[in-house]
Amino acid sequence: MNYLGEFISIGVAFSWTATALLSEFGSKRLGNLTLNVLRMALALLFSVVLFWLVVGSPLPSIGSMEACGWMLLSGLVGYVIGDFCLFQCYIIIGSRYGQLFMTLAPLAAALMAWVTLGQQMAPMSIVAMFITLIGISISVLGRGEHHKVSLKLPLNGVLYAIGAALCQGIGLVLSKIGMDHYEPGAMPDWLIPFSANFLRCVAGIIGFSILLYFREGLKPLSEALHDRKGMTVATATTIFGPFVGVGFSLMAVQYTSAGIASTLMALTPIIIILPSYWLFHQKITWRSVIGAIISVLGVSLFFLG
Repeated sequence: MNYLGEFISIGVAFSWTATALLSEFGSKRLGNLTLNVLRMALALLFSVVLFWLVVGSPLPSIGSMEACGWMLLSGLVGYVIGDFCLFQCYIIIGSRYGQLFMTLAPLAAALMAWVTLGQQMAPMSIVAMFITLIGISISVLGRGEHHKVSLKLPLNGVLYAIGAALCQGIGLVLSKIGMDHYEPGAMPDWLIPFSANFLRCVAGIIGFSILLYFREGLKPLSEALHDRKGMTVATATTIFGPFVGVGFSLMAVQYTSAGIASTLMALTPIIIILPSYWLFHQKITWRSVIGAIISVLGVSLFFLG
């Protein structure tokens, strides 16, 4: 199917929109590190059920040792370091600026794919990427209370934001490299991304558990396990995020270049405008509308190029 990877990437953007809305409540109720530990654990549980139903074994085929190593590295970079930096930048400079800096992720993915995979993009795809990024930036900047952009941001917040964007883009390409090491025919092609994400979640739960233990101790995790509403939100966040969202994001890079997939998945700040208005009554400004229109134009160029 033509543009299958692009369509999957757009679907992932919607899945991550749901994740962002659920995480806003869940992180405030449970704490970011606690929520991430639960998300990784639940994602592993869901994966075990999936593998049991599909292949009759609770554990996936991990492929070669090279594949295992690349996927664990991807989980460390994308999940642990990337998400930790993202949450820290939200605390320091706020989610509006954090989302703005996350638009650097597709460029990081494209550059990483060029260096490591030798992937090339057509000129129209490059133009489309920049138009989409410009639209996302305009939209995100327009969602705050102030219409003017202040560049006087704390340096550590900016560095955390840049780190989060770089880790997301690099982590996606590392996953692509890891999946390329899976032997053909070892399992259905559509199951490889979920097997790969299983290894990423293993790295994620180990990393986040260590961070939680040394920063807050295990008491918040124990309390969260007895919080029915919090666990419900954590479960829903996991389904749309580390399980379905990330699984399909890895599937997307099987069918299109990492740079294009990352760009389309970066549409989440655009898609989230209306749900945020309906659920949290966040004001929609002219900047957000113009940014959405420009982003849609950019996405359309991917299919015309």
